[in-house]
Amino acid sequence: MLAVRRAQDRGYFDHGWLKTYHTFSFADYHDPKFMGFRSLRVINEDRVSPGRGFPTHAHADMEILSYVLEGGLAHQDSLGNGSVIRPGELQRMSAGTGVRHSEANASAEEIVHFLQIWILPERRGLAPSYEQSEFKLAAAPGRWVLMASSAGKEGALRIHQDVELSGAVIEPAQSLAYELEAGRHAWIQVARGEVSVDDVHLNAGDGLAASDLTAIEIEAHQPSEILLFDLS
Repeated sequence: MLAVRRAQDRGYFDHGWLKTYHTFSFADYHDPKFMGFRSLRVINEDRVSPGRGFPTHAHADMEILSYVLEGGLAHQDSLGNGSVIRPGELQRMSAGTGVRHSEANASAEEIVHFLQIWILPERRGLAPSYEQSEFKLAAAPGRWVLMASSAGKEGALRIHQDVELSGAVIEPAQSLAYELEAGRHAWIQVARGEVSVDDVHLNAGDGLAASDLTAIEIEAHQPSEILLFDLS
């Protein structure tokens, strides 16, 4: 079974300095039909103006991933971490028992465009932790790159949940298959480009939920970047 979440149907807010799309219910946006998918709770597509950002605020009991598409995202947290996340890099912050952090555009001239992703943890009360790494998807087009998993295997970041996050860059006319084990589910998010998933046409910003399938076939119609969440 395939279910599509179209980009234009997402929640949208223009705060001046922040333009944000919400795939699932978030903050002041509530849609009872889109409260998340399995343990995947939030996919926000954010564009933050130069020199602006989210001031220091608190989170608890959530796996928070940031994936930058354009620009640089400056991160600071109460664990003592400070970094700039660049395109192709993924950051994972386990909020656990509580962490305070800020995120801001690292540039005074260009916007930062990124995906903010929240995943429900396997249990509450985990110790807060942080990881960041670069995954050069464009260096290996047409191939899945494992970026995060519960075991942190193959150089992937560790998510405290039964989830595997893979990314891929696909060139026009390339196709890429993904096999799902019995009882598993997938969410595909098109970060940029245009693809077909089992004859369902998807554009940038579109999402697709897949259940009760053993394999997924993705074909690109233009240079595309996609994220795939393999969920229990």
